[in-house]
Amino acid sequence: MDTATIIAMWESLQSRFHKMVKELPEEALKLAIGPASIGYMIRHSAEVEYVYAEWVFGKPKPEHLHYYTLRGPANAAVEFTNLAELVELLEASNAVILEAIRTLPEAEWSKQVTTPRGTFTPLDAISQLMYHTGIHAGQISLMQKHA
Repeated sequence: MDTATIIAMWESLQSRFHKMVKELPEEALKLAIGPASIGYMIRHSAEVEYVYAEWVFGKPKPEHLHYYTLRGPANAAVEFTNLAELVELLEASNAVILEAIRTLPEAEWSKQVTTPRGTFTPLDAISQLMYHTGIHAGQISLMQKHA
């Protein structure tokens, strides 16, 4: 698979997710089924993108960024209720992943990378991120309908 195809697939998924997030009313960010709210899910999606950017592609997270959601919703000490801030974080994490995709040499896509989450290729990592985003997009939709 070439870089242009990976970018096209990534942007297709991300554009839909970002559109859904941007169209949320701010009061929906507090909706939850269980301990995780919609705001939490959005924040978590961005944080996981930053983690993968660092682990797989060697892109450091911004110094000011604190990870709140990586240990699960029960451990998050913060509520995520500011839509503009969440959109900004999502856009920034997306930009880091896109830059990582664009700058990774073709030969590196199939090389194994060992991370705290296991050993896989950068292509596998992008697939995992896409799957992760899709799961949380579905959870957000479910919360909007049933919370």
